[in-house]
Amino acid sequence: MDTPVASFAAYFNDLEDPRQPQGQLHLFFDILMIAICAVICGADSWVAVETFGKAKAEWFHTILKLPNGIPAHDTYRRLFMLLDKDAFSVCFANWIQGIEQITSGQIIAIDGKTACASHGESKFTQATHMVSAWATTNGLVLGQVAVPDKTNEILAIPELLYLLNLTDCLVTIDALGCQKEIAEQIVDQGGDYLLMAKGNQPYLHEDIAHLFDNGIATNFKSLDYGYAYQESQGHGRHEKRSCWTLSDRGWLTYLRGKRQWPKLTTIAMVKSERRIGQEVQTCTRYYISSLDKDLEQDATRILRASQSHWQIENKLHWVLDVSFNEDTNRVRKGNGQANLAILRHVALNLLRKEKSFKAGIKTKRQRAGWDVDYLVKVLCG
Repeated sequence: MDTPVASFAAYFNDLEDPRQPQGQLHLFFDILMIAICAVICGADSWVAVETFGKAKAEWFHTILKLPNGIPAHDTYRRLFMLLDKDAFSVCFANWIQGIEQITSGQIIAIDGKTACASHGESKFTQATHMVSAWATTNGLVLGQVAVPDKTNEILAIPELLYLLNLTDCLVTIDALGCQKEIAEQIVDQGGDYLLMAKGNQPYLHEDIAHLFDNGIATNFKSLDYGYAYQESQGHGRHEKRSCWTLSDRGWLTYLRGKRQWPKLTTIAMVKSERRIGQEVQTCTRYYISSLDKDLEQDATRILRASQSHWQIENKLHWVLDVSFNEDTNRVRKGNGQANLAILRHVALNLLRKEKSFKAGIKTKRQRAGWDVDYLVKVLCG
């Protein structure tokens, strides 16, 4: 058990303890490790963290110092309420990049989520909103930044990107993040971008739609374009997805403001059709991208990336609500909810990396709480 404790200490032990030094009964790292273990094992509140710590006190005494035993729930509440959430996010990003290799070509999805019950009783107290980065191939959270509300996502995305190694990765962001400064930062950090163009960039959206309408009308005659198609069935659904890309430099000059977008080399149109029984749903989305390698290869990668982006909803946000009860969690004061969200992300990453037990995240949390040997496996990653 020394190895996982030492591993966590290497990345988290430099966090500054926000408590006043006088009167401290418990060590900062002891409190942090008990909280991480408790959240892995099903604790969703500070009272539950204390209860778990006391239930496993004999085991914790073998791996931690605990000069004054297991802390009370108010100790966890005060510490995580005061702990610098930004510094905690930096430690988290360094930790996951230290224990997990993000391979070349990785698709990184960026999106935000609000912890609905974390707003205070005052109308001036906003619910905690976290913007997270998700590695679609690895199925792991790479980092997160807390912001006061969804309207500040544009300010938070650059902070989050700075925490990540984007070399040779493709970063996907929905329409809210379709900003020139964000595109420039991704390119500067060695990555490529795939940004959805929508109403917040009306000229861009209108021009891309117009170019593809003309392209389809002329069957893309004498144009540099790519095409990819994907079809899938399952659970009563039949889905068809098509992607067209245009990289013709002459046509792209018709995009108003094109020169303001760094390395904008490709535009894409993705059409999807979903059939459930007799009901048919269709959707058309437009994108800009810095990909410029091979027409067919880029079309295939953009089609896959546009679909993979929604993993962050299904495999992160949904799991946090269903398996970690995040939307009903009422921790509100100070940085408590933001730091608890980071603890959940630590727990989720470790549970996903543990492959020996084939089960859902909720069941894995239960087993870790019942079986210390399995908890050790989870902590070892």
